Amino acid sequence: MLHFDSDYMEGAHPAIIERLAATNLDQTPGYGTDAVCESARNRIRHACGAPDAAVHFLVGGTQANAAVIDQLLRPWEGVISADTGHINGHEAGAVEAHGRKILPIPHRNGKLDAGDVRARYESWAAGEAREHEVQPGMVYLSQATEYGTLYTLDELKALRAVCDECGMRLFIDGARLGYALAALEGALSLRDIAAVADAFYIGGTKVGALFGEAVVFPNPALADHFFTLTKKHGALLAKGRMLGLQFDVLFEEDSPEANAGSALVEAERTRYLANGRHAVGLARTLAQGFVDAGYELAMDSPTNQQFVAMDDETCACLRESATFEVWERRADGKLVVRFVTSWATRPEAVAQLLALL
Repeated sequence: MLHFDSDYMEGAHPAIIERLAATNLDQTPGYGTDAVCESARNRIRHACGAPDAAVHFLVGGTQANAAVIDQLLRPWEGVISADTGHINGHEAGAVEAHGRKILPIPHRNGKLDAGDVRARYESWAAGEAREHEVQPGMVYLSQATEYGTLYTLDELKALRAVCDECGMRLFIDGARLGYALAALEGALSLRDIAAVADAFYIGGTKVGALFGEAVVFPNPALADHFFTLTKKHGALLAKGRMLGLQFDVLFEEDSPEANAGSALVEAERTRYLANGRHAVGLARTLAQGFVDAGYELAMDSPTNQQFVAMDDETCACLRESATFEVWERRADGKLVVRFVTSWATRPEAVAQLLALL
């Protein structure tokens, strides 16, 4: 079988496994207080151009989303999200379970529009019953979105401006941030993300780590007592070195993979972004192969997620040899199916899938 279900089906990048094995019997303090985690933090601060940033390592994306939202919202506030946002549709009520209400608004090709966000806040502010309602206090978005679409820097700046005008915080879910940055080919960087967001996370689980996400607060004052809150959310790993080590490896700048992008600025020559470029390149090959075979791309996704329209019979036939995810059914009756490449996808697997068409 060929597997294109998701980007976390494999274990971890070989360089991570090698470092884990080589340091397996090292003894270090727990909970991320060790020198390896501090090295990883400094690498991330450098890549983000944020030397004072607070960086915390959490075990997974759901925990990161719930903990950051809990951290940045006041008790009477909620978080604005696209109705297709990951926290609204795929996290089993984790945000609400901690007493934080999600305020969904319609998406535009998977994304939030700054005008729609402003209108949602102003609707609350103008309401005569606003004291009885949850106040919008944060904007949540993911880069890339659930539809594989991407925010441009101008779109992020527009959302930042609305947040500033309305006294809201901006949080970016970066579970697939490595693939998003690779797809944008330098038009958006980690430094740009750090400049517009109050908090964001760099996803490791889907971009080459065994597990783990790195939460970044560019303004460390916003991370006050976040360590304690992380533990309250069950997201603090006692063997914290296991998390820090992985990001230390992913953000090395002198690896063979990273140097393959020698035209990039120093902070972008990391194994993390090299992983993203690998997956995005193969996804583009996959997308073109579908088009050449007469299939319709259901969405214009430049990332490692590709969405294809097909009828039930074709889907069933293809599933005899490949795995992928049915995303939704369109009004015309066709299925939208998602194919995902990863840092570990083999070019020959893409070729074999295209041959099946």
